[in-house]
Amino acid sequence: MIAAIYARKSTDQNVSDEEKSIARQVARARAYVERRGWTVADDHVYVDDGISGADFVRRAGDLRLMNALKSRPPFQVLVMMEQSRLGRSLREVPYALSKILGAGVRVFCYLEDKEIRQDSLLDEFQTSVMAFVDAMHREQSRQRTRDAMQGKARRGHVAGGKVYGYRNRDVTIAGADGRGVRDHVEREIVEDQAAIMRRIFAEAAGGCGFSRIAKALNAEGVPSPARGRGWATTGVREVLVRELYRGRIIYGRTNRLDPGSAKSRIRVPEAQWIVREAPELRIVSEQAWRAAHARLEATRAVYRKSGRGALWGRPAAIAGGHGSRYLLSGLLLCGECGWGLHATHRTSQRGEPQRYYVCTAYRTRGETVCTNRYSAPMEGVHAEVLATLRRKVLKPDLVRDVVGRALELRAARPAALEEQRQALAGELQRLETELRRYAEAVGAGDHPLPALLEAMGAREQRRREIRAQLEELATPRVHVTDVAVYGEASRRLTDWQGLLERHPADARGVLQDLLRGRLVVTPTLIDGGRWFEFRGEATYGALLRGLVGVNGMVAPG
Repeated sequence: MIAAIYARKSTDQNVSDEEKSIARQVARARAYVERRGWTVADDHVYVDDGISGADFVRRAGDLRLMNALKSRPPFQVLVMMEQSRLGRSLREVPYALSKILGAGVRVFCYLEDKEIRQDSLLDEFQTSVMAFVDAMHREQSRQRTRDAMQGKARRGHVAGGKVYGYRNRDVTIAGADGRGVRDHVEREIVEDQAAIMRRIFAEAAGGCGFSRIAKALNAEGVPSPARGRGWATTGVREVLVRELYRGRIIYGRTNRLDPGSAKSRIRVPEAQWIVREAPELRIVSEQAWRAAHARLEATRAVYRKSGRGALWGRPAAIAGGHGSRYLLSGLLLCGECGWGLHATHRTSQRGEPQRYYVCTAYRTRGETVCTNRYSAPMEGVHAEVLATLRRKVLKPDLVRDVVGRALELRAARPAALEEQRQALAGELQRLETELRRYAEAVGAGDHPLPALLEAMGAREQRRREIRAQLEELATPRVHVTDVAVYGEASRRLTDWQGLLERHPADARGVLQDLLRGRLVVTPTLIDGGRWFEFRGEATYGALLRGLVGVNGMVAPG
């Protein structure tokens, strides 16, 4: 029998580090394999050190293990300390075990000298119960850690990592043996770094953008928080929005989710934040802070937002001369690296200015970040994009088709909505009854608690979804005649087509509403010639907003 070994240690394990260390786990697993008379495949000892049991994304060892299961696994047995080493997730662990066992590999835990099986429904239930217990242990550890960090923040102690401009200083107290032990950590200002922070705020208040400030700091060789990688626009922005520099400690703005979630963090309501004034940590004066942020707000107000709230670029015309001069500024992405394209110009041999769109990453960071060194002629790009939109998108028959489908849906809506509402109301009533029965079962203690809690959680989630749907269905709808809707849509189409024929400043507003996301521009070589291919998605959603009976009824695109 050829055996593989898997070992994992989390970052939050500090009670029995020696027992759960990677080296200790592997050594004891080898001893277990030897006692059973098997042979360890040295090429198949998989380890993940310092990885949370909830993280199923960044585990190199686990990924190699799963890849080894494909086709015919080179081992017949997998040995680990206990099931929790495979992870602490009620959803992921049973699935991972089914993949391993399904490949014909047996799984043994040396700590209890036990084999994990899924031969029967009872075996699967026991595996799920252990996964629930492990996940609950992880959740409790996370809650205890967050509670401890909140206590530190309330006292003004360091509840996170290092912050540029400060150094962390250990504060010790006398221990039981008379020697000093660390009680907590406090911050103190590092004056040379603080001077850089004050400079950034002063330059921002003077009108310098993030990129300009970063380039100036890099040109002068000013040390950055990025450990030798230089200043970036994101780093400058983080400096300008960090409240700590004005002497305010704010903790708990976000809460971390499982590392394997689609979002790693969620925003916490402001009422739950911990805010503490710390004048001893102030680096910039309140006047400097307000001046910089007043300038940022003025600049931010210049930029136009898309329907989903994302900043798109400058609007068609803004009082004060801040409008973009170029039709597609802020609306193009490089197909090679995903960065934006920006406008630039060069002078021809005859002394005439020629304008282009170039990849920002290649221009500012070099070909190690992006290899797209080609410049797309601005005049040609503008002409082709507008022609394509007029030819493929802003077509009368296409607009009429979209509006017609919306009106058909609206006509059938009352009966369909009432049928949907009744079905949802009936399902909600059944869920309420089931939740009451589960609550009574939990109180009686006659059934396994993990299974009851899992069932209650699933039904509670579905109850919230149904209530949200019922609230949406209850929103009153206004109706107008079909003729009025078609007439308004036709008028708007004429306006859009006319705007695209005029000055770029007039057309930008239409493009920003019409495009869903940005246009991706990719260079390509065909028969020795350089060409640019652009792809994008258009939607009538924003342009038809306010057209009664159409909103929210037709999928955009």
